[in-house]
Amino acid sequence: MLVKDWMSKGVITADANDSMQDAMQRMKEKGISMLPVIKKGKLVGVVTDRDLKRASASDATTLEVHELLFLITKIKVQDIMTRNPITIPFDFTVEEAAEVLLEKNISGAPVMDEKGKVIGIITKNDLFRVLISLTGVGKRGIQFAFEVEDRPGSIRELADVIRRYGGRMVSILSTYENVREGYRKVFIRMYGVEREQLPKLEKELGETAKYLYLVDHRENRREIF
Repeated sequence: MLVKDWMSKGVITADANDSMQDAMQRMKEKGISMLPVIKKGKLVGVVTDRDLKRASASDATTLEVHELLFLITKIKVQDIMTRNPITIPFDFTVEEAAEVLLEKNISGAPVMDEKGKVIGIITKNDLFRVLISLTGVGKRGIQFAFEVEDRPGSIRELADVIRRYGGRMVSILSTYENVREGYRKVFIRMYGVEREQLPKLEKELGETAKYLYLVDHRENRREIF
């Protein structure tokens, strides 16, 4: 899954010579928290709502309202922006983008095409959309979590059990994080099994691999083993 398919498009930008007031108004009108800053057609920085708050906070308690309003019309975006911003290539995977945002402790970044032009913004909210899509939580159903042996066929054995009961799998995810050596965690979200068949399915799955938990969204049932 590539960043270009999940980024927010139709980028709203600020010019380096725009006033702080212009940037604040644009963010408020568009309901956004970051503006790429452009100068002579090139990306030179980003300004966030945090930058705007920080720029005015130190004077807010000592200035009269009309003085503060005058101040924000005189301060330019280029005076408060973050220079040399972190950017994300359009052909990065969403996992690579998430890694960058986490490592740099930022909430989003401009997305650049092969010519160095800003074509979008990728934010944590966009990555949340990816997570929801990948896990299939919108389908509700049931999510099973298992600890399985790290060997060929161990996931297929679970999938085969679910198929025998007529279940349809929305997603299958796995990880090696926080698991003993020689094993992995597997998370399967499925739906379509008749309610009266569920106890038999759950029992057979438990005989195939070690249960960690299950979440049944239809019945709001949660069990941790």
